[in-house]
Amino acid sequence: MKRYKYRPIRFYVIVFACTWAFWFSAAIVSRMENGSDISFLLMALGLFVPSVTAMITVFTSKSRALKRDLRGKLIDALRIKPVVAIGSAVLFAVIIAVSILLSTLFGQSLNQFAFEDDFSFAIGGISTLLLLILVAFLEELGWRGYAEDAIASYVSWWKESLIFGVVWSLWHLPLFFIPDTYQWGILQENPWYMVNFFVSILPLSFLFTWVYVKNNRSILACMLFHLTVNLLQERIAMTDTTKCVQTFVLFAAAGVIVLLNKDLYFSTRHVGRLLPEE
Repeated sequence: MKRYKYRPIRFYVIVFACTWAFWFSAAIVSRMENGSDISFLLMALGLFVPSVTAMITVFTSKSRALKRDLRGKLIDALRIKPVVAIGSAVLFAVIIAVSILLSTLFGQSLNQFAFEDDFSFAIGGISTLLLLILVAFLEELGWRGYAEDAIASYVSWWKESLIFGVVWSLWHLPLFFIPDTYQWGILQENPWYMVNFFVSILPLSFLFTWVYVKNNRSILACMLFHLTVNLLQERIAMTDTTKCVQTFVLFAAAGVIVLLNKDLYFSTRHVGRLLPEE
């Protein structure tokens, strides 16, 4: 009997090639007259790529174990540990609070402890809240549905978090060239904010791994955490300068989580054994 062999390189090549093709095309079309509707469609298609690629990869495989594993991760709410799920949301709220407090050392205001009247971006006339929910669902279905396990099946969760963090960060690159996206907005304001965006995803990857593994590799738990992160980032009135401070706080928080969960991150017991033999 053999275990399913994950193919991370093939998966990521397909995801990057298709997503970037859609999103760079959206960047070009958006600058044409009356091109906003087509641009929005291309953006949406790019967003669907990771999840669709994961679903096709899983359900066209001959591995019953891989298919059962995906169903369990997506449907079985009993995998979620409430203490970890709630704790992760509280942790991110604390990270934001600490970041705002530290930002006062750099001239930022405590008025950031307030809710924004509106979101920082709007695309295609679609509700931004709906877009945030859709982003959390589609990204996690792709990343936790196949992408993260595809790397972790060969290395420790620590190495996986590092590799995936870099890959996940770079995946967003075309969004900086599409008008009205959050990424486009911060690039216009200050190129260093773009750099901060890329760097901040690295420690965030370690936090997502912690949520994922601690909740028995639950996609649902990661969707909830992803949505929490997106909503807090959007609704709390943090300045972009404070978000740079937040990156340092994220690294500190990720470091503490790793130190408290060394066996989770550095053990290799799971390597080659994420799925049972068939």
